Amino acid sequence: MPKKSDSSPPEQDKVLDLIETTKKPSRRERQRQDAEAKAPAPSKLDQAKLNALDLFAEEAKPKVRKTAAKPKAGIGSISKVLQKEDPSMVKIPAPAVQSAPVADTVADEESDDSGDPKLIVIKPPILVPELASRLGLKPFNIMADLIKLGVFPAPNQPIEPEIAAKICDIHGFTFEREKRDKEKGFHKVEEVITEPEAPAAEPEDQLKPRPPIVTIMGHVDHGKTSILDYFRKTKITAGEAGGITQHIGAYQVIHNDHEITFLDTPGHAIFSDMRARGADITDIVVLVVAANDGIMPQTLEAIQHAKKAKKTIIIAINKCDLPSANIERVKSQLAEHGLQTTDFGGDTEFAAVSALNGQGMNDLLDLISLQAEVLELKANPKSTARAAVIEARVVPGRGTTATVIVESGTLKIGTPFICGPYAGKVRSLINDRGASVKSAHPGMPVEVIGFEELPNVGDHLTEMKSEREAKTLAADRQEHQRIARLKPQHRNRLEDLYSMVKDGGGKAMLKLILKCDVQGSVEAIKKAVLAIESEKVECTFITAAAGPITESDVAYASSTDAIILGFNVKVEAKAVKAAKASSTEIKLYSIVYELIDQVREAMLGLLEPLNRESVIGHAEVRKVFKLSRGRAAGSFVTDGRIHRKAHARVIREGIPVFDGRMSTLRRFQEEVEEVRTNFECGIRLGEFNEYQEGDIIECYKLEKVPQTL
Repeated sequence: MPKKSDSSPPEQDKVLDLIETTKKPSRRERQRQDAEAKAPAPSKLDQAKLNALDLFAEEAKPKVRKTAAKPKAGIGSISKVLQKEDPSMVKIPAPAVQSAPVADTVADEESDDSGDPKLIVIKPPILVPELASRLGLKPFNIMADLIKLGVFPAPNQPIEPEIAAKICDIHGFTFEREKRDKEKGFHKVEEVITEPEAPAAEPEDQLKPRPPIVTIMGHVDHGKTSILDYFRKTKITAGEAGGITQHIGAYQVIHNDHEITFLDTPGHAIFSDMRARGADITDIVVLVVAANDGIMPQTLEAIQHAKKAKKTIIIAINKCDLPSANIERVKSQLAEHGLQTTDFGGDTEFAAVSALNGQGMNDLLDLISLQAEVLELKANPKSTARAAVIEARVVPGRGTTATVIVESGTLKIGTPFICGPYAGKVRSLINDRGASVKSAHPGMPVEVIGFEELPNVGDHLTEMKSEREAKTLAADRQEHQRIARLKPQHRNRLEDLYSMVKDGGGKAMLKLILKCDVQGSVEAIKKAVLAIESEKVECTFITAAAGPITESDVAYASSTDAIILGFNVKVEAKAVKAAKASSTEIKLYSIVYELIDQVREAMLGLLEPLNRESVIGHAEVRKVFKLSRGRAAGSFVTDGRIHRKAHARVIREGIPVFDGRMSTLRRFQEEVEEVRTNFECGIRLGEFNEYQEGDIIECYKLEKVPQTL
């Protein structure tokens, strides 16, 4: 009997042959192998991509049970192949490693960069949910804090950085405004850009003499522009509407090889702010007083402006060639207001002049030059350029321009600047003669072209290092202005609404759109209109700007039911057609006080006339007559007259019991129009039939009386 061990080798060899025998590859497999052999070797980048794909593909493959690795030697191990696979031998794939969220990584980077756990860094726009998440609070907590601060934003409405800083401060955090660096992808603190400050003192070796800035002030029609016209040898006055100056003009004249800068201010009462600005930027004030009129209201106002600004005053007594001129009376009036002339023992210089024939004009220029030498006016032409805006307007073909006077430095073409909340770059400079210049030195008036928006009169133009810094600073200032406009306004209380209803629905509203040639006129007219006092009519400006009347102005006026007022401006052709189509009213003016008077009349036109009673007579009821259709009162006219078409009321023991129209008035059997005193008559009042002897019938008329402001 063969041994058991003798039969095992053939079986083991058979098993080994079954395991080690390799199947012949199929045709498809052979084609794949040939393609791989012919394909070029993959690059490092491609190999990395393939490896990544293999990792993901391995995760996506169905899980297959794998047998244990075949031992290299030993019959015992081979015999296990014949047995069932052990479940413990199945290889379990390792779980894929998940990457951390991007937000958490960024948050970790921010916390690592700041180093302060109480520092909150957010780039605008700042939303309530984001701020609440950074503070570790709920959004409704932030909304409650905002309500306490008087801010009522919508849940998805961005809040201002200043408001966010207050919220962070309430909860013990510090807020910083940041911007994202596109290259690095992390936050960095935004650079703070400020306007260059004027130095307290300039180096003496860099100071150079500059022309004096002289402002001509005085009452309307006292000859301010005529004096300047004589100096410039032009005809400025003839071109002024109504013969009065209605905006500031800046000019330069040369006297004894020295330049003098003149400012011509309007004398009308509404241009008070213009005169104040002229006094602020000037060195010498020439006060023009007509010899025939003497001191007038705007003269006193000019004196106050000059004294408040602490400027040197020179008196020019004009119109001395007129027969009615009284120079001594003018000097006495000036002395009463603190201006003692030199011949009266004071320190105020004066000159008796005539702008028509040139009398004393050279003496006036000599006095100005002498005062300029005494003041020792100097400026540094190499410092940062600074200029004062005295007028701004929109010129067709040039765009937004502004007339400025250079105070320090040299203003050149290409200079970036900041002016109020707007930035710009000097593209062109035009002097008072209309010629283009390359630069403007201190004391020189010049028209600047290159503003992005119309500047405000009175703002200061300051040179910046670069155009980028100018635009960044302008954006910050505009943002602050927007925040100021968004501050909570006064809200109507229930008591206020009740009083409005009680008074008849509140005030009537006059809506206006104002367009002027220059920004100074816009401010002056707007202030004068709003100064009209009225408890019944409220005047509001939808828009007020410099420039021509455009089609958009007409559309705006049509949608808001407003009236368009134009002062020294033209109406575009498209605007004319749009106004006719929409029946929009456009009023054009060239004289300022005519505009103010028309606005006042328009305000009165909004008020309905009042009904006023006018008693015309009384009659006493002596007897009551019964008629087929009611009753009639036999009356005796005690005073005045009783008219058939008038209103009448029945008064019994001092109390009115009926009020209506008179239906019948008879004298005996005849219908009459009226009955006078001491005559008897028969009266019927409407459908009233409750007459009693002793009643008084009062006859009156209702008159329409126009209301006053």
